[in-house]
Amino acid sequence: MAERKIFAGPRVRRIRNGLGLTQTAMAEALDISPSYLNLIERNQRPLTVQLLLKLSSVYKVDLDELQGEAGGTTSQLREVFADPLLSGELPGDQELIEVAEAAPNAASGIVKLYRAYREQAARLSDLADLLAREGHETSLSGARLPIDEVREAFERRPNYFGRLDEAAEGFHAALGLSAGDDLAVALKAWLRSTHGIVVRALPVQTMPSLRRRYDRHSMRLFLSERLSSFDQLREVAMEVALLALGEALQTELDALALSSAEARRLGRFELARYGAHALIMPYGAFLSAAVRARYDIDILRARFNVSFEQAANRLTMLQRPGAAGLPFFMMEVDNAGNRFRRSGALGYPHAKFGGGCPKLNVHAAFAQPGQVLVEQVEMPDGAGFLTMSRTLEGPQAGFGERIRRTAILIGCDIASRDEVAYASALPDRSVAPIAVGAACRLCERSGCLARAEPPLTRPLGLDEMVTGLSAFDFQ
Repeated sequence: MAERKIFAGPRVRRIRNGLGLTQTAMAEALDISPSYLNLIERNQRPLTVQLLLKLSSVYKVDLDELQGEAGGTTSQLREVFADPLLSGELPGDQELIEVAEAAPNAASGIVKLYRAYREQAARLSDLADLLAREGHETSLSGARLPIDEVREAFERRPNYFGRLDEAAEGFHAALGLSAGDDLAVALKAWLRSTHGIVVRALPVQTMPSLRRRYDRHSMRLFLSERLSSFDQLREVAMEVALLALGEALQTELDALALSSAEARRLGRFELARYGAHALIMPYGAFLSAAVRARYDIDILRARFNVSFEQAANRLTMLQRPGAAGLPFFMMEVDNAGNRFRRSGALGYPHAKFGGGCPKLNVHAAFAQPGQVLVEQVEMPDGAGFLTMSRTLEGPQAGFGERIRRTAILIGCDIASRDEVAYASALPDRSVAPIAVGAACRLCERSGCLARAEPPLTRPLGLDEMVTGLSAFDFQ
């Protein structure tokens, strides 16, 4: 039976240094040459079972200390270097393992410093939001990543791009579709006849980690079979938008004034996504159907053969001058509470609504998949909103796969409740709305059973004689 070989040079060196021994002295005690011990400490020779036993008997070393791996620290370092700021710095896990083993205290310090950085960034972000609510613009957030710049550009402006919407509506009309015609077939036919591009769906085994891939050499657009028919249609429509609506898309992209090539690339992708929705659900027809259906998303998704998310997203885009719909806003979260898509007809209402309250029904939606949850919520300043939340299906997972599932919240001012079908699910007007806040750090509601963090604006009220409902009691 082959003996197990363990490379643990940095740990052997730490033991030797801790005992104040030279390499010669330790090598003599272990009955090996100093040069061989030097190779062991540089991980150029393994620790055999015999050497492990010798180290244990001579120096009373715990074998687990030598055989164990710095897995905990390595995984923590992996989290640090997964940050977009550092993701390109290391070639692979081996260097992380070497850092964790050779300098465990320094590795621990890196992890602590990173966590402090993330905490400080969160606090600065919350403080910036708080100042924005009071009408003060601030640059406390400092340097931004391209994705942060793009998200902010889209979240803080109305989710309506007029030139792109009008161009998409004109293109859709030029297709000359009759009632009952399949839009997906028409778009694929246009790609093939105009640009020689053939659309093909590939099995998961062939394209395991991609939604789509465009092969310029063979002029083929490959789509993953993981995608629903609705998402496949959007991918095809995005390709059409990039080709047919390029001039309008470029004009809208230039107007965003993004600062870097990477930000412009991401912004172009988001605008192509917008253009795809505008192609699939032309403005005039969609607004007319939305008003007749009293903004019932399930009716709209059936009418335009789209997903719940696509129809809800389109509702936030209805702000054409002279022909505007209700000003909806939307956000999408995963079941860990991470928010990664926010938009609004008038810009996402960061200051008034926030979206960071754990009491919002978007978090409860994961316990009732596929169901639309309706609530009336009230902010601390008295502003009220009608909110609708529902889980989204997402890509198809294979057996044993665990993928990210998300839920969407779409809302509007409570003053518009009589124009929205979902208001019929609300209790009698005499029933108090759900009291929520923008986010725990910005909310001063006392006695909140859902509070997850203390407010920035109040000192903690630590009193050993009195304990409140929350671990974050404040004065």
